[in-house]
Amino acid sequence: MTQDTWLASHPYLRSVADFHAQVATAAASLPSDSARIPDLEDYIGDYQERIPLLRSSHVAIDFEPAEAIFVSLVESLASKPLPEKLAAECRVLDAQLRGEVNAPRRTLAWLLGDEVFKPAYPGLTRYFGWIALARYLRPLVDAFSSWREEEGWLCGYCPTCGSPPAMAQLVGFDPGRLRFLSCGCCCTRWRYRRIGCPFCATADDHRLSALAIDGEKYLRIDYCQACRAYLKTYNGEGSELLFLADWTSLHLDIIARDRGLKRLANSLYEL
Repeated sequence: MTQDTWLASHPYLRSVADFHAQVATAAASLPSDSARIPDLEDYIGDYQERIPLLRSSHVAIDFEPAEAIFVSLVESLASKPLPEKLAAECRVLDAQLRGEVNAPRRTLAWLLGDEVFKPAYPGLTRYFGWIALARYLRPLVDAFSSWREEEGWLCGYCPTCGSPPAMAQLVGFDPGRLRFLSCGCCCTRWRYRRIGCPFCATADDHRLSALAIDGEKYLRIDYCQACRAYLKTYNGEGSELLFLADWTSLHLDIIARDRGLKRLANSLYEL
């Protein structure tokens, strides 16, 4: 499945796709440092304690280059022809980053849940911030994925940044089918139990349901009757970049909300 094919059958996603492509192009044009990969053996104890990598006191990660990427990204987009509302918000955010003391550092700390900070526009700040952070952290996320034993985590939150999952994916065939969760922030993917709610941890299959969507062969909504939280699920393999992107299934978020279900993961697309 290609993005063009997907958009042809889901034209209401075109404006989001265009904005996402514009931001991706701007990010790719910036000089970009990458996070240094620390000695992950120093992190073993915290990993066993289920402490996410970016929240570990035993792993030193220099976020200053990510702050520079974030500031440059916002500055670049503030001068681009965006939709009127987004353009205005982007200019305000750019002014806030340049005008407030330590605003870039405090913003990234806010993204990681470490500081009370009030961005002018939280949705846009979260989106640009995680675009910058995910770009900076990509080599570290890949190295961490190769290092860790998936059976040693199996938690309902991201092993890298601690965020709740935005998506899930089912791979393989029964009876050995596996489920992976996907972080909508740092783009980490990790194993989770085949049956179970990652939000309230209930494993009672009588309280877990799946909602099929008319016309969607590869996507469905899994939800928990106990906590009413839901998880969009890609039921397939080979098109992960498309179906795990979160924005490509925003219509499922609307369907879930209309049925009284709760999204517990942050969305980067609440713009």
